[in-house]
Amino acid sequence: MRTSGAADVTRSSAGYVVLQLVTFTLGSEEYAVDILKVQEINRMKEITRVPNSPAYVEGVINLRGKVIPVVNIRKKFGLPEKATDEQSRIMIIDIQGITMGLVVDSVSEVLRVPSDIVEPAPPMTSTITTEFIRGIAKLEDRLIILLDMDRLLGKAEETALIEAASGSAV
Repeated sequence: MRTSGAADVTRSSAGYVVLQLVTFTLGSEEYAVDILKVQEINRMKEITRVPNSPAYVEGVINLRGKVIPVVNIRKKFGLPEKATDEQSRIMIIDIQGITMGLVVDSVSEVLRVPSDIVEPAPPMTSTITTEFIRGIAKLEDRLIILLDMDRLLGKAEETALIEAASGSAV
């Protein structure tokens, strides 16, 4: 049975909430986002730079006739840069009505995670600020950082992405 709310959740027969997540990697860390935020996952394609856009905006892509801004999530999180390779992907996501691409090192899998194994993020998690982190999922053999995509961009950043997509970045 489905529950209401932003996350794609179901209730198990035991009564706890099950989160459905898409996992991806940045370096050695594994991250996850709500599956409902992900529209599609694409191989890397040519990205057109937009002058005067923020440093973390790689540029724009043409996705079936629609111009989509692409964010380098490594730059956004202050992680070391890495050249894209065969495993690199562009995750097309929706953040508060804005369709955008996120460059990630690789996409791992779709997971169903019981909410009772998700803990709040400690104050100093990884090198990214905890404002983007929804929690940490503790699986048997690994930890997965759950991102709050709706908090990824501030208002000024949303405006910058919209301007980048329209080609009017200043």
